[in-house]
Amino acid sequence: MSQIIETQIGAILRERGFKIAVAESCTGGLIGHRITNVAGSSDYFSGGVIAYANAAKVSLLGVAWDTLNTCGAVSRETVLEMAAGARRSLSTDIAVSVSGIAGPGGGSSDKPVGTVWIGLAAPDGEWAHVFCFAGDREQNKAAAAEAALKLLLDYLLGKMDG
Repeated sequence: MSQIIETQIGAILRERGFKIAVAESCTGGLIGHRITNVAGSSDYFSGGVIAYANAAKVSLLGVAWDTLNTCGAVSRETVLEMAAGARRSLSTDIAVSVSGIAGPGGGSSDKPVGTVWIGLAAPDGEWAHVFCFAGDREQNKAAAAEAALKLLLDYLLGKMDG
C-alpha cells in the first residue's frame, strides 16, 4: 500500500503547524499506524485512542451514553462525538474518528457488515460521512483507514462537502 496520501497529509500538517489526533474503533489503530509510518510524523501527530468498547468511547472520548443508546456506536452522532473528544483530550487542531462493522458478524438490515462512519473535527467545523464496504474483515478495516485518510486530505485541501 502506497504511503503517498500519508506523506501528503504530513507535509500539509507540518507546513501549517497543525496537530492531529485519531479516535479509532473498527480500524483498531490502522489510521494511526499509517500516519506514523511517515518519518517525522511526531511533528504533527499527537496520538490516538482505540476505543473499541462503548465504555471506552464514553470514558476516554466523552461520547454520551445517550448517544450510544439512541443512535448506536456506528452512527454520525457517535463519530462526531469521538472526533471532538479526541481533539479535546489530545489538544489538537484536527481529529479524525472511525466506527463501523468490519464483519463478518455484527451487521443488521439498517447497518450491514461493512458500514463505517468517519468523522472529522476541526476549528471550522465537523463533518461525518458513511461508507459501506464489501470486503472481508481485513479489507473493510483497510478500506475504512484509507477512506479516513482521504477525508482528512480532502479537508486539508479545502475539498470538503457536506
